[in-house]
Amino acid sequence: MDSDEHAGEAAVTRWTRSTIYPDMWVDPDDDPRETDARAVDERSILLDHLRSYRLTLEMKCAGLDAEQMARRSVPPSTMSLLGLVRHLTEEERRFRRVMAGEDAPKLYRTDEDRDGDFNGAIADPAVVEDAWRQWRAEVELADRFLAGVTDLGTRNAGSSDLGPEPGGDEQLRDVLVAQIAEYARHCGHADFLRERIDGRVGQ
Repeated sequence: MDSDEHAGEAAVTRWTRSTIYPDMWVDPDDDPRETDARAVDERSILLDHLRSYRLTLEMKCAGLDAEQMARRSVPPSTMSLLGLVRHLTEEERRFRRVMAGEDAPKLYRTDEDRDGDFNGAIADPAVVEDAWRQWRAEVELADRFLAGVTDLGTRNAGSSDLGPEPGGDEQLRDVLVAQIAEYARHCGHADFLRERIDGRVGQ
């Protein structure tokens, strides 16, 4: 087992142990989303919110097996926690595709199946493992890009969602705010999905 796997197991243990509030993952004072670092400017505030929501997604999925990760909400919805991980992986790729102008085609969605991120979220441990691997890789690449760009007014180098031509349609702050909103919306969905699986709520 490599160091990443050890770290993953430690996180699952930390986030699923009994606490003073049985329906929460950790004691409030041990919440990994809370740090001593004080965000004092627009850029650090946006990055801190993005970091927090990414951690929330991981917490909401901690300790679940493949069947639980792939369990759908209610018909006719195809939404599942696994689907959300795959969906948010696609969204993370926007930093590379839209802002950096890299060749980062969609992983799961196609013209024939625009909901492939959710439709392909099946109860297979290999699919779950791959989803987390892809998500973590995209988060790392997005963070690498963000670390190298300090100006939130930086314009997109690649084609944006607002038009077919590259350049000039979006600022980095727009993409960051949109990504935070995407996580916030789907972490709300994750609240209900997790509660339906094992009754765990909170945080």
